[in-house]
Amino acid sequence: EGDMIDVAAITKGKGWQGVTKRWGTKLLMHKNSKHRRLIGTLGTKRPNYVRPTVPQGGQMGFHQRTELNKRILKIGDKGEEVTPKGGFLHYGDVRNSYVIIHGSIPGPSKRLIRLRQPIRDTGIKLPEAPQVTFVSLESKQGV
Repeated sequence: EGDMIDVAAITKGKGWQGVTKRWGTKLLMHKNSKHRRLIGTLGTKRPNYVRPTVPQGGQMGFHQRTELNKRILKIGDKGEEVTPKGGFLHYGDVRNSYVIIHGSIPGPSKRLIRLRQPIRDTGIKLPEAPQVTFVSLESKQGV
């Protein structure tokens, strides 16, 4: 508890997405012919290929990503200590041992994640493990 870890997982899949959603490009002006959610040009005449830095539509999500330097807040054996009424959304009840990590983790709630020692440790050592004082067990349904 209190140690830093790296978390690796496959992100949530979004399927095939256009250039505006995938890369956040601006919409073209309203007088543009037919389409507004495209990019203006794929590039110059020379070199006569499309450079890899040009944003294009394609697969979004379902990629492997690693989140660096997450802190372990608590490790426990009884899942009843942290399971809210009605269970976690899209997951259910925690029945086995668990790990509470500070921060976001890639992927949906039931996807396998890998925890490892940090490769770029910040060097910040806590004098003592963080104390979790309160875990809300209220229902998360309809919130």
